[in-house]
Amino acid sequence: MSEVYNHHAIESKWQKYWEENQTFKTDVWDFSKPKYYALDMFPYPSGVGLHAGHPEGYTATDIMSRMKRMQGYNVLHPMGYDSFGLPAEQYAVTTGNHPAGFTEKNIETFSKQLKELGFDYDWSKMVATSDPKFYKWTQWIFKKLYEDGYAKHIDMPVNWCEELGTVLSNDEVIDGKSERGGYPVVKKMMKQWVIDQQAFAEELLDGLNEIDWPESTKEIQRNWIGKSTGVEVDFKIVGGGEFSIFTTCIETIYGITFMVLAPDGEIVKGLLDRVENLDEVQAYINETLKKNDLDRTDLNKTKSGCPLKGIYAINPVNGKEVPLFIGDFVLASYGTGAVMAVPTHDQRDFEYAEVHGLPLIQVINNTEGTVDVSGHAFEKQDYLGKGCILMNSEEFDGMTVEDAKKAITKKLVDMGVAREKVNYHFREWIFARQRYWGEPVPCVYKEDGSIVFLDDSELPVVLPELEDYKGRGGKAPLENATEWKAYDKNGLKGTRETSTMPGSAGSSWYYFRYIDPDNDKEFANQELLKHWMPVDLYIGGPEHAVGHLMYSRIWNRFLYNKGLSPVKEPFKKLVHQGMILGENGIKMGKRFPEFVVNPSDIVNEYGADTLRLYEMFMGPLEVSKPWNSAAVTGARKFINRVFTFFTEPANITDDNNGNLEKVYHQTVKKVTGDFEALGFNTAIAQMMIFVNAVYKEGKCPREYAENFIKMLSCICPHVGEEIWQKLGHDNTIAFEPWPTFDESKCVEDTVEIAVQINGKVKATLAIGKEDPKDEVIAKGKELIADKLDGKTIVKEIYVPGRIVNIVIR
Repeated sequence: MSEVYNHHAIESKWQKYWEENQTFKTDVWDFSKPKYYALDMFPYPSGVGLHAGHPEGYTATDIMSRMKRMQGYNVLHPMGYDSFGLPAEQYAVTTGNHPAGFTEKNIETFSKQLKELGFDYDWSKMVATSDPKFYKWTQWIFKKLYEDGYAKHIDMPVNWCEELGTVLSNDEVIDGKSERGGYPVVKKMMKQWVIDQQAFAEELLDGLNEIDWPESTKEIQRNWIGKSTGVEVDFKIVGGGEFSIFTTCIETIYGITFMVLAPDGEIVKGLLDRVENLDEVQAYINETLKKNDLDRTDLNKTKSGCPLKGIYAINPVNGKEVPLFIGDFVLASYGTGAVMAVPTHDQRDFEYAEVHGLPLIQVINNTEGTVDVSGHAFEKQDYLGKGCILMNSEEFDGMTVEDAKKAITKKLVDMGVAREKVNYHFREWIFARQRYWGEPVPCVYKEDGSIVFLDDSELPVVLPELEDYKGRGGKAPLENATEWKAYDKNGLKGTRETSTMPGSAGSSWYYFRYIDPDNDKEFANQELLKHWMPVDLYIGGPEHAVGHLMYSRIWNRFLYNKGLSPVKEPFKKLVHQGMILGENGIKMGKRFPEFVVNPSDIVNEYGADTLRLYEMFMGPLEVSKPWNSAAVTGARKFINRVFTFFTEPANITDDNNGNLEKVYHQTVKKVTGDFEALGFNTAIAQMMIFVNAVYKEGKCPREYAENFIKMLSCICPHVGEEIWQKLGHDNTIAFEPWPTFDESKCVEDTVEIAVQINGKVKATLAIGKEDPKDEVIAKGKELIADKLDGKTIVKEIYVPGRIVNIVIR
């Protein structure tokens, strides 16, 4: 008699076995097999632990790594922690305790939960970005970025939050307040470490053509990089001064009726002593400083602005004076901090001109001269490539737009006031935070202000313990470390950098370190990197498209250009798992706590294999899906059915009567193909078909049983190992060969076809694939004989394998 499936006993048994035998420890120096590197985006170890969404992506990589191991690959499937973060810092500020202890405790909790889910991680390769052994190499790579001119220390306008004592990124600021805590945020000029992203722009764009990523993510990155080719033009200011603008629409330059400058830019500062409405201008600037860049651009629906009364610029193409404005939608940190405004050919400019009562000059029309710009701008998408011509543009009147672009550019370049240029939307990556819990920047400021990076022998620069972990007055918490801050060694005297690196630093290169985590001579052995890189499968959320996924590509590309990474792109294939929603169809969270699912509760009640099976069966991996408690019970029932049948010795036979041959080979084929395509839900559906067939037959050949359990073990590893053992095996199932299928035995012998009268389906008929036409038609007529009674058959049509159609009158 078969046993009852006790998930508590079985799962703890096999988790203990895997740990004691180091079943999944990878010998990275074994080059005798092909490699497979499966990777999850590593989590921040929060105090809350795992949520229901974590196991979804993790189970997907686990299935793939288990299958690849059975297929003969040497598999690397590591896990680690992105362990620098603001919550740990806030804990330190609140309690006065060092954040390392808080972080280590959370890592222990996370690791325990991950092990309870049966993932085949090689825990000997674990990394944590807050471990000095790890961030030694984060510091080293940053040092190399500085030495090669990509990391810079410059004045930048930043989002400063006094209460949190740190600079915040744009996505951490909402309506002028910090996302965490809702504290006031102001714009402030500060010296900041930045990384020059634009230097990598062309390589990043080219690299997108070489990787198997979701097209939507690649498009997001292209748009974020925002390459545009145009002309930079110099404008003189009446009474002294000048500025430049960048435009992709040089053909509209004769239509300029005003220009807009960034309120917080250096250009405006130099004009304040000349404006006639200083109080109005200063008030507008002060309001602008309260807004973050996102509020000023993407979320800016207003047409706010303020004239700089008495200040005019000269259009170099025709010498005409145009008034200057300031507008918060123009950013000092982007481009030149100034834009030209052509209301007739840009809708934003048109709406701005309407609000501020500014004139319109149309400079482009169709060949019929019928375009009316009095109510709406005639924009570039309306006129480019459509034979439209210039007007009100002096010697360029009558030229097509395309010809005029070239001719006007040439005129301005020949005048010495313009140059052709490529621009990019994305800006410097701000690479410093006035926080404690991050990687120290390994440099010293000498008394003369010059910067010296420390020798490699002094790395890592380790965070000192503090009594007070809060930064104040725009200064970082490390300013409190008076003794640590003062540097006097080896003839170098100065002050250490007290800002730390952002949370994105360690995650930009951690995928290298997994390959060689204990190396203290280099960030990873070059021979190992050549063998293991790139990552074959990377799974994580789409929210990282312009953050981590961009930064990782930049750091990898930098290292590739230095000959330190063997690949141009770090992640060969990227997949985004969908979100698991609450049963109410809404994202799980504090708003509806009654719909939040704790995976530990599911594991305790139903077992880890049930959770894994259920989350993979919910639907396609990439789509968001609502939780369904009833379906969790259904997943457990399926595991019970499998366990009950395959642990009953009387059900397993050494004979094969052929009755299960077709469904077995079809199952192996479909599961193999679906796993490769990450179509786990359809693979599970096929497994269920096989189990139903086995129950109907009452017996299962041993070969089929064992190979089915191998496939199932990738999804449900604990029950897989247990059944494998009960089938008479002493060793783990993990390294058993993956089953193969015979294509010829997957083919259906019969097909179901429609039987029609005058083109309308009246019945269906099962026929043999090789049945002759006359026999099929006869069977079809017999099936619908009552409907043919008394009718005259005009024609009999048979489309092989599809339909029989009897035409009557």
